[in-house]
Amino acid sequence: MSLRLLILLAALTATAAHAEKGDRLKPMVFTSDKTGVIDGVNQRTELQGNVIITQGSLVMSAEKVDVRETRDGYVQAYASGATGKPVSFRQARDQPGEAIEGVADQLEYDTRTENVRFIGNANVRSTRGATIANEVTGAVIVYNSRTEVFTLEGGSASPNPNGRTRIVLMPRPQPADDAASAPPAPLPLKPSTTLQPGKPL
Repeated sequence: MSLRLLILLAALTATAAHAEKGDRLKPMVFTSDKTGVIDGVNQRTELQGNVIITQGSLVMSAEKVDVRETRDGYVQAYASGATGKPVSFRQARDQPGEAIEGVADQLEYDTRTENVRFIGNANVRSTRGATIANEVTGAVIVYNSRTEVFTLEGGSASPNPNGRTRIVLMPRPQPADDAASAPPAPLPLKPSTTLQPGKPL
């Protein structure tokens, strides 16, 4: 039976930061190297060959993507990678310099729920600049960018031994304590009250 865990990202970091809110108001742009098919009747677009999808700070790349638009204007994207080249996802967070990024064999993205589902050899991490802040791995990882909740599931498609999930929580950098780190102040020099000029010690 697979192991399911719920993790609030706000509990993993000292300050809560959500996905970049401005992304949802920006256009979604699709590019590919090979083929593209647009089905206007069924509101469906298929792309193949180094597909890249961008929407503001959100960037997703895959070998093949099937995009469907719902009647109420939301988008559902189904992406798959190639051998040795998994699907990748990255999105900035509201906290400056922080981002969520991940890779998996397949990926599903739903703009209505703002869920990103990483399927097969899934690895998702939060970063601060070039530093990894926290990292989770499993067979399936669902990340909700609206609530900052991760759902992990173990199984045979997990990259970890015995199909287990794995969570690595890095300590958040602490501000330097200026008083503790500063070198001790030198003792002040005072004139002697017992020594007199011209007399031996």
